[in-house]
Amino acid sequence: MKIYPAPMEGVTGYVFRQVYREMFGGVDGYFTPFLTPAEKRVLRGKERREIDPEFNPVDMTVPQILTDDPDKFLKMCLLLTDLGYTEVNLNAGCPSQTVTGKNRGSGMLKDPAALDRFFDRLFTEKEHYPEEPVRSLRISVKTRLGMEDPEEFRGILPIYNRYPLCEVIIHPRVKKEFYNGTPHMDAFEEAFYNSLHPVCYNGDIWTLEDYERLTERFPTLDRIMIGRGLVADPSLVRRIRGGDPMTIPEYREFSDRLLDGYIESMQNETNAMMRMKEAWLYMGRQFDVTERELKKIYKAKNKAEYLIAREGVLAAGLK
Repeated sequence: MKIYPAPMEGVTGYVFRQVYREMFGGVDGYFTPFLTPAEKRVLRGKERREIDPEFNPVDMTVPQILTDDPDKFLKMCLLLTDLGYTEVNLNAGCPSQTVTGKNRGSGMLKDPAALDRFFDRLFTEKEHYPEEPVRSLRISVKTRLGMEDPEEFRGILPIYNRYPLCEVIIHPRVKKEFYNGTPHMDAFEEAFYNSLHPVCYNGDIWTLEDYERLTERFPTLDRIMIGRGLVADPSLVRRIRGGDPMTIPEYREFSDRLLDGYIESMQNETNAMMRMKEAWLYMGRQFDVTERELKKIYKAKNKAEYLIAREGVLAAGLK
């Protein structure tokens, strides 16, 4: 089974990936949060660090691109191949209104004809691109089932099938659901057995039991992507592969190393604290504490207050 951590904007950036890789590993690759190309734009600062080989193992990292413009997509591909990358991923799944309102992310799915034109132009121009590394670059797509109704995917999957994608990562929800409700597993089943490309499942794998139910239903499924569940329990992949569950000392070390990494990268303790609070929105689910106790972490005004609140949560123990 291939297992990938899901790219989560603001959560699984390069600092998270570095700490996770050093402490746990066990995954088959990493996807970056999306990069948005623009005309005459050079990536700097945080975006540059997300793809900088100094912070990312190029052979295990897949940059994700957010755009509905084939020319901008290919320009970003040129920048990425210059850094040594051999695969990129198109984000056709982000449900945020600020993204979909510009026909990007899952907004690309509202007009299947336009989606078809995007891929037709992309692969036609890629085939004749002057730089050979771009011509041989592998392209995958991360997608939802549609905008309003999962049945929309019956008109979307044939488009994906027409083009030489290396992988289709399916989050079986539609745009309007964001991350609410239950994934549409019947729609995923139909897509899984009708896709001409390798299919990766993404969505609501929080526990080892979730994984076991998924693989029992789809015994030939050979790749999954885990997002929020992996942030909540960084040992989840280890457990799937037969290892031990997360321990309190590991949570302490993991959160300490994350905070130190954020402070170093941001040079701003307040911003680093905000990033940690996002992580605890998920990690906090694992502990036998009340919402009031967790809120002490979210309300912490500085590192000292945060550490006191964090220790209170750790002392309560795991569920």
